[in-house]
Amino acid sequence: MQIKKYLAPTLKQASAQMKEELGGDAVILGTRVISGEDKYGSKKMFEITAGIEEEIVFENTGNYGKSLKITAKESFSDELKKLSDKIFINPSSNNNFPPEFGKKLKQSQIKKASTNIHQKELKEIINTLYHHEVQKRVLTSVINQLKKFDGFLEPSNMESYVLSSISSMIPTYNFEVNKNKKPKKVALVGPTGVGKTTCIAKLAVISKILHNLNVGLISIDTYRLGAIDQLRIFSEVSNIDMLVAYEPSDIPHLMNSFKNKDIVFIDTAGRSQKNIEHLTKAKEFLTAGKVDETYLVLSATGASKNLFDVAEKFKLFDYNSVIFTKIDEAVSYGNILNIVTNFDVPVSFLTNGQVIPDDIISADPEFISKMIYTGKIN
Repeated sequence: MQIKKYLAPTLKQASAQMKEELGGDAVILGTRVISGEDKYGSKKMFEITAGIEEEIVFENTGNYGKSLKITAKESFSDELKKLSDKIFINPSSNNNFPPEFGKKLKQSQIKKASTNIHQKELKEIINTLYHHEVQKRVLTSVINQLKKFDGFLEPSNMESYVLSSISSMIPTYNFEVNKNKKPKKVALVGPTGVGKTTCIAKLAVISKILHNLNVGLISIDTYRLGAIDQLRIFSEVSNIDMLVAYEPSDIPHLMNSFKNKDIVFIDTAGRSQKNIEHLTKAKEFLTAGKVDETYLVLSATGASKNLFDVAEKFKLFDYNSVIFTKIDEAVSYGNILNIVTNFDVPVSFLTNGQVIPDDIISADPEFISKMIYTGKIN
């Protein structure tokens, strides 16, 4: 595997460098935020460690046949079928696994592969992640990550290495606000019903109470019945100033009214990703407000196919990060890993209920990896 590192002021720029040099088949092996104030002239930089491997080779040196070689041109189902036929020896019956994940093993015939990835444990890992809705392409990346630990894997530590491999694939984004001369402007966008307004309420209270910031709220959700009233009631209870914009031309005036604030949150109307006209109109509001950061809000209960469509269509807003809501209602969390790896976008927050401001969690790769692998919120 060819491994390279890319450093840039933003995660998107680092990802673009990676794709330009290594192409679309490159796998992100790890991400981190580093301080670069002295060396790079920036407060923080994003570093991506990426790899490209033309061939994925699994070998058995025992009596189970010749080496299995998997190339990038083969489909994932074919890859796993060959892997199953080679590593999961002596198949007999299906054992309730999906077809591409091989067949039942005789326990007495489970042997250790030359890669030191134990066959039985590897099969269970693939099956677990598959049933937690991790995408096939992403499963390949997890296996490639495990191969890096060749020589260290044992049945007793396999789960720890799996969690470490998954967490290294999950970039996160820190929500930072410093008191400056100008307020920081933050907008939340996303489809209907994902909980944007509740998210804003939580972040507003946290900013005010925990960080002692002067907070302002602007609503441009003048379409949904009762949306403004919902946010206004919250603003009155929490003693946070709120204004309403009906047209993009209203935004500059409202921002001027909030010029002494430390942070201003903008609540947008929920829009279907299929209605490009409505999305474009919402974008006009944020452009007029010269928004500093935009967060895409997605429900963890959504199917990956639908979330992919939303994430793609909402690229119009050039969002910086993703907030996943309703993790307390979801039955699996593989869709989170699918989104962050396919769109090269970090996660900033998770929400796990309606209580303001308690039910919100800063994104942590280890916490999320455990959710994905176990299917539970620990």
